[in-house]
Amino acid sequence: MDYLALLCAKLTEFGALITPETDLATPVPSCGDWTFYDLADHLGQGNMWVVTAVAELRGDYQGEPAPKDAVALREWYDETADALAAALSADPGQEAWTFTRSMPRNVGFWQRRRALETLMHVWDGQNAFGVPKPIDADLAVDGIEEVWELFAPRMIHRGLATAPEQALGLRATDTGRTWTYGPGEAVAEISGTASDLLLALWQREPADDPALTWTGDRATGARILAGPLVP
Repeated sequence: MDYLALLCAKLTEFGALITPETDLATPVPSCGDWTFYDLADHLGQGNMWVVTAVAELRGDYQGEPAPKDAVALREWYDETADALAAALSADPGQEAWTFTRSMPRNVGFWQRRRALETLMHVWDGQNAFGVPKPIDADLAVDGIEEVWELFAPRMIHRGLATAPEQALGLRATDTGRTWTYGPGEAVAEISGTASDLLLALWQREPADDPALTWTGDRATGARILAGPLVP
């Protein structure tokens, strides 16, 4: 997968949500009490955090808050997006600071991570304005894989979640892919499109969303899904 191309496309897609008419105070229901301004600030600050991680091999970047005027915010955001795209145009094998030692500490890690991060925040922004679009199935599958490879183990390691004592199964109805999280055979299974499953793992869709179908011990399955599996 060409993560750099995907990242650039999604950065542009998010930027298109910031227009002179954008109401920056619009709530973002999928991100707690954030407004759209908070979401844009978060994404732009994260862009520069990764630029620093690549250029200076450190993870302590802290920038000034983004402008609160929509026109100035768009200009600021575009600058951070351009800087990130330039930084991640390097050889994927080039060394970079990352927040985990369980995966390669290089530019390639950030190409994937920021592509999937921006993908999710594009959905958050679209959802805030009432126009969410399903996530491409192949990208959603990769996002699900990232949860199992990176975030679920990291949440346990950080003491923010406990390892499940039973297993939850997931089935993507549009791709046929299946996953099992936890030990032994799954006591419950949740099924839906890959997009809906990814959104459920990231707590963008509730466990009882009509787009999701449960079989087996739903109560136990819902507790495993609640994790939290991601930050």
